[in-house]
This record gives sequence, C-alpha cells and structure tokens, in this order.
Amino acid sequence: MAVSRIGRIVAASCRLPVTVLLVALLLTAAALLYTARHFAITTDTAELISTELTYRQHELAYDAAFPQFQDVIVAVVEGATPELADASASRLVEALQAQPALFRAARQPDGGAFFARNGLLLLPTARVQATMEQLVRAQPFLGPLAADPSLRGVMGVIGTALQGVEGGQARLDDIAPAMAAIAGTAEAALAGRPAFFSWRDLIAGSAAGSRETRRILLVQPVMDYAALQPGAAASAAIRDTARRLGMDPAHGVTLRLTGPVPLADEEFATLAQDAELVTGAMVAALLLVLWLAVRSVRCMVAILVTTLLGLVMTTGAGLLATGRFNLISVAFIPLFVGLGIDFAIQFCVRYLAERRLGSGLHGALAATGSGIGRALALAAAAICVGFFAFLPTSFIGVAELGAIAGLGMIIAFALSITLLPALLTLLHPAGGRAEMGYAALAPIEAVLRGNRRAVLVVAALVGAGSVALLPWVRFDFNPLNLRSEAVESMATLRILMADPDRTPNTVSVLVPSLEQAPAMARRLQALPAVSHTVTLDSFIPDQQAEKLALIRDAAALLEPTLEGVERLPPPDDAAQIDSLRRTAAALRQGAGQAGDPAAVTARRLAAALDQLAAAPPATRAAVATALVEPLGILLEQVRAMLEAGPVSRQTLPPELVADWLTADGRARVEAFPHSDASDDASLQRFSTAIQAIAPDAAGTPISIKGAGDAIVTAFLQAALLSALAITLLLALVLRRSRDVLLTMLPVLLSAALTLASCVVFDLPLNFANIIALPLLLGIGVAFNIYFVMAWRAGEAHPLQSSLTRAVVFSALTTATAFGALWLSSHPGTASMGRLLMVSLGWELLVTLLVRPALLAVPPTEHQEVV
Repeated sequence: MAVSRIGRIVAASCRLPVTVLLVALLLTAAALLYTARHFAITTDTAELISTELTYRQHELAYDAAFPQFQDVIVAVVEGATPELADASASRLVEALQAQPALFRAARQPDGGAFFARNGLLLLPTARVQATMEQLVRAQPFLGPLAADPSLRGVMGVIGTALQGVEGGQARLDDIAPAMAAIAGTAEAALAGRPAFFSWRDLIAGSAAGSRETRRILLVQPVMDYAALQPGAAASAAIRDTARRLGMDPAHGVTLRLTGPVPLADEEFATLAQDAELVTGAMVAALLLVLWLAVRSVRCMVAILVTTLLGLVMTTGAGLLATGRFNLISVAFIPLFVGLGIDFAIQFCVRYLAERRLGSGLHGALAATGSGIGRALALAAAAICVGFFAFLPTSFIGVAELGAIAGLGMIIAFALSITLLPALLTLLHPAGGRAEMGYAALAPIEAVLRGNRRAVLVVAALVGAGSVALLPWVRFDFNPLNLRSEAVESMATLRILMADPDRTPNTVSVLVPSLEQAPAMARRLQALPAVSHTVTLDSFIPDQQAEKLALIRDAAALLEPTLEGVERLPPPDDAAQIDSLRRTAAALRQGAGQAGDPAAVTARRLAAALDQLAAAPPATRAAVATALVEPLGILLEQVRAMLEAGPVSRQTLPPELVADWLTADGRARVEAFPHSDASDDASLQRFSTAIQAIAPDAAGTPISIKGAGDAIVTAFLQAALLSALAITLLLALVLRRSRDVLLTMLPVLLSAALTLASCVVFDLPLNFANIIALPLLLGIGVAFNIYFVMAWRAGEAHPLQSSLTRAVVFSALTTATAFGALWLSSHPGTASMGRLLMVSLGWELLVTLLVRPALLAVPPTEHQEVV
C-alpha cells in the first residue's frame, strides 16, 4: 500500500540519515554547478508568448524584414534650444559610429545631409514661404554676424539697429524680442546659471517646441548575452560618450535612453534592486512563523535546510528543463518556498504531535510518514497536475513556470519524506512539550458544526455573489504597466508615447511593392482611428517647383551675404568690454525716459551689458559662447537649406530607403494613432481597425492585444485542463464522488472570492500576478486534501487538531514568502504579492470557516453523491 511504502521510505531515511544527507548534498552541488554554468534569464516580455501564434508570426516576419529596428537603444536628446539639440545629436552619432566594438550602427533617422538640405521642402508651402521671409528680414543682421561671429559682432548688430531706430527707419519695438532674449542670456550668466540663446527662435518669433528641441537617435549595440543585462555596457558607453562631449544639463542638453534594450536591462535591474529588502523581510518573517509553528529550533533548522537544498535542486532542474528563466518563471522561488515549507510544516507538526503521544524519535517519524504520507503525496501530485496543465498553452511565461514549479513539487515531496526525516534524526529535536492543536477553537467548531446548514447557505450565497462579479474582472493587457515608472527608460518611453510624431504605438503594414503603398496608405488614412500614415513617398515633397522657387529667390538675397564673407579677427577681451559699454550707452539713449515695454527692455539690456562689462572674463566668455555657438549652427543650416534641390526616389538616402523598402521590394506603410488615443482601449480599437484591412499588420498595439488574448485563452485552457486532471486524480485516489466534491468546492469558492476581490478593490489581473491563480489552486487543493484525508481517517474535530495548526502556519508561511514581494518597487512584482496575499487570505478563511461545516457529517463507507 502507498501508506506503508511511504512509511518504509521515512523509516529507511531515519536508519541511514548520513547517507541521505550526503546524497542530498551531492545532488545540490550538481544542481549548483549546472546553474552556475547555464544560468540565463530573459526580461523580454515578447518571449513570454509562443511564436506559433498568428500575430507573433507577423511580428517576426516584420522583424526579419527590418532588422535595423531590432535590439535598439533609442537615445533621446533634448536641447535647451534647437541649435543645441541639432549639434549634440550630430556629435553623438559621429562619436558612437567611431566605436564599432560597442555599436553596430548609430544614426539619426531624420538627420544628416539630406534632411539638412531638403527638410524644409517637406513642410507645407506656406511654411516654406514664411521661413524664407523670416530669413530675408534677418538678412541685414546675418551678414554682419557672418563677418564677425563674436560678442562684439552681436553688439555691433544691436548698435546698427539702434541707428536705424534713431534715423526713423525702424522702431524700438522691432528689436525688443532680440533685446529681451540677449538680456535674459546675460542675466543668467551673471547669476551663475547656465545661459542659452536661440537665433532660430528669435528669427521665427516664437519659442521652439519639442519637435524642434528633441532629437531621436537609433543605436544598435553589440549585445553581451553572457551578462544578465546584455545591453548595459553599451548604454553606459553612450552615457560616457555624452559626458565627454559635454552633453549634460549644465550645457543645455539632456540625454535619456529607452527602447527594447534599456527597457529589458532596467527591468532586470529594478527586479534586483529590492532583492535584499524583499529577501530580508521574507527570511525574517519565515523564521518568526516557523518558530510559532513548531517551537523548536532544531525542527526549524531541518525545515530550512530541506527547503534551501530543494530550492537549489529545483533551480538546476528548471534550467535543465526550460533552458532559461523569464520574468514570470522566476516566481518559482517563492512558489517553492511557500509550498515546500508547507510539506515540511505538515510533516514536522504531525511528528511533534506523535512525540507528544509518547512515541520515540524513530517511531514518531515512521508514524508520521504512515499517517500523513498519503495526503502529502496526493497534495503534491495534485499541485503538479495543476502546474503542468499550463504546459500545452501558448503562454510560454507561465508554461515554463508550470514546468519548473511542477518539478519543484516533486522535489519538495521527495525531500520531505527523505531528507527532512534524516535531518530530524540527526538533530533529534525534543517533542511532547507543547500542545500542537487548538483546543481553544472547540466552541467555534461547535458553532460551525451546529449551524452547518446556515454556514453552507451563507457560503453558497457569497459564492454566487462572487461569481456574479466575474464578468467585471479586468485584465491589464499592457506589459508596460508592470514596469517601474521611476526608471529612465520607462519614463522616457511615456514621453515619446505622448508625442504624436514619435509615439512607438504605431502599426506597420507590408505591401508587395512600393507602387501599392499609396493605395494602402489611403485606405488606412480613411480610418477614423488613424491620425496619419507615412510611406517612403512621404519623403518626396509635393509642390517642389513652388517651394524651390521660394528658396531660390531667398538665396539670391542671402547667399551674397553669407558666402565669400571675410571674417574679422576674433576680438580680445578689451574690445568686447568696449563694445558692451558702447552698446549699453546707445540703448539708454534710444530708450530715453519712455515707459513703453520696448524702452523698459532696452534699459534692462543696458544694465545687463554694463554688469557684463564689469564682470570677470569667464562670465563674458560664457555669454559669448551662448550667443556665438548657436549662430554658427544657424548659419550652416541656412547655407545647407539654400542648397535644396529636387527630390525623387532616386535621390533619397539609402539608409532612409532601407527603413521603408525591403531588399525584395516590399514596402512599409506606417499608421499613427490620434494623439489622444493613448489608453489601452483606444489603442485596441486602432489596431483592430487596421487589422480589418491588413490582417498581417504588426506593431506595439497589435502585440499588446494579441498577448492579452493569448494569456486569457491560455488561462482558460489551463484552468479547465487542471480542474479536470485534478478531479480525475482525486477520483482515482479517493474513489468517492462526495469526497472529491468536498475537496474541490472550497477551492472553487476561494477562487471566486479572490476574483471578486479583484473587482471590488480594482486589482486588475496582469502578466505577473496571474500566477496567483495556479498557486491558489495548488494550495487550495493541498489544504483540502489534508482535511478530507484526516476526515476519512476518523478525525471528528479538525479545528482542534494539529492539522489545523499545520495548515494555518503553512498558509502564513506561504503568505510571508509572497507577501514580501509586496515591498518591491517593481509594479509587477508588487501586484503579484498583493494578489497572492488576498488569495491566501480567502483560502485560509474558507478552510477554517466553511470546511468544518462541510465535514460535519461523518463519512460512510459507500456514501455517494447522485
């Protein structure tokens, strides 16, 4: 019989404790060695879903067509001015391209010589005309500044303008914006603050927005897959390069990294950053709960050693079975700790109860194996079945968790009937000094048994109400919501998602040829959910003849001013001081005593220039740099802009063409959502509308929706499969349909209450916390098996027995293992701990309050449920 067989195994382990311990240590050492050599973990949420799914096939096909978009670091350069953004982005790209050992590619998709010359042509004709008119109006200033690009030259331009005001050719109001901007720059430098100035803003007459001050770089790093964070070295190199180039807030530039590589790396770092806190809290609480459970240091040592060695073995076995861990499968650690210690507590509490009855060490251990072995075996088998039920599903993340956790349950059970009794034999804990049951619960048990029908009716009503709430259970499909918003990569991604021109929430469609792209673009553009579309032809300007004519007309006036100008020698500090004082005097004379805003601004600038003339040379140098450097950038940009020429498919840069046209001639059409479509529901409508036209489309919104659908389907499949498998297992072992129902009904009630709590407390299910469901099933089945098996063996007062003590402290131990996850700053991990605490709370309440009423009627040999 199974009972006697497990009893004999326990007895044999007690006779050969040293041998059992040595074998366990050898297996642990082998697992540790294998883990050290083969440890791998992926933080890529895309790898949690099977590649056999249709949307994943389309996703992989798109990735293969455009590999330059895969494994990228998105470097977001923000400048205090457009000139700073442009210059910093260009210098960073050049510096990264010079490091081929770290970077396979680095580029600015909307930068380079082509866009410098022809970018203006991509704007509407009215914008081109306005820009040329602004430059022509600035021509009287651009010429002198091109000849003397210095602080002296800037002061000379202001002096010339003031002469025009004095002669009546201009008004002071005309130069008020320039005076205010220069005054602000000088005042910042005098106050010791960073000083920045934009000639582009001044000429345009308005402050630049993020479109002008934000630049996006795509960097493909050389990945180090031997490291836990494969792209961390490349990310660090980008930041180091930026620091060497002076790209920091003190110089008006901010660099932030996001994209698939930093997101994955920082996800792992976020998971690890609270490891000490979570582990410390878990261990401290475990020790406390274990002590309260067994009141024996030697039993605690035996339980902890058994659990630790089992965890190492499970880690090695899990890597051997799955090849790597993922963001979800790493949850096998608290799963094993919680459930493994459950087996150990059940064994030790029963052992201590046997000792209290007067049995000796070996006799108590053998009796424990015979008395509880079958229940432990059935519980372990049921939990394994529950976990293995996820193997056939497409949710690889939980399928791998199921494989590892299922193996762990086999290991935990094996160690609980071999290593644990061997350690107890070697440690020889005392027994019989404390009551292991709860005699004080006798009145409560009497009330529950005496009001059995009322308790069951209330439980049925509560269960029905919980089931009625199930349609409102919410699943958060978006894996980004599980990431910490505090990390740079995630915070930066949120900024880009709010940018209608740079949002990653786009959907791409591949058409067989470039000639078919316009038709597809028009079909997508007609969808209400689509803001606009982009194809390769989007980079071929319309109305080129009119725009080029405007540019040529402006060039006829501007080029003589900008080209062939002989630069004056740079001024020394004395010359700059003289120009500052002369300009200040001219400003006061021009403003006079007038009180209008322009005059007030002129006097403000005069005061700042006088202070600047009296300031240390370093302060004047800072102002000169703030004014002159963007001037040089502007002049180069204007020269390039005036060289614009006709654009055709043949003149487009090869790198740009490669982003929209595959080597085999297929063309990409990219659709953008409306700027207000940032929530998950809107993005789902956006992707669904596009898929109705192009079923093979790919993009982030489609991936999120497809992953969510796959997960829900996987859990429905696994829930049905595990419920059927566990029921069949219980039927084969218990051989009574009534006993099977008595085991499963509390599990179903606990599950319904947990899901109803998710609705009431607005706790959405997500990629991470959904593992609470298989855990709930495993623990629920285990607890109820213990009680049903004891009930079948004649236990008439379960609440007062040592079994209840074991179950209560087992639940507390598991809650401790998972509750510690609540302390994590990682949202996904914290949500996992939160939901698991809720599920364990309901499991314990149902076990203690409903279970006694269900078992109030003694079992009969042939009683069946019809």
